[in-house]
Amino acid sequence: MMAERTGLAKSTYARVEKGDPAVAMGAYAMALFVLGFGEALGDLTDARKDDVGLLLDEERLPKRVRARKSPAPL
Repeated sequence: MMAERTGLAKSTYARVEKGDPAVAMGAYAMALFVLGFGEALGDLTDARKDDVGLLLDEERLPKRVRARKSPAPL
């Protein structure tokens, strides 16, 4: 029944249930959505809630930014 609801082949859904890493992430996403975990999956993949990723991005920013000089008038 879950394979039908997700639109996956039965063999693919069986691999999802086993946790096969070769299955496309979209198959896992569809299974979570059908099970009612769509919002939780969205929260998990929301880059604004990735504190570690945000800190790493902040570390990559230049420490000091200088304004460019405007070109001399002609």
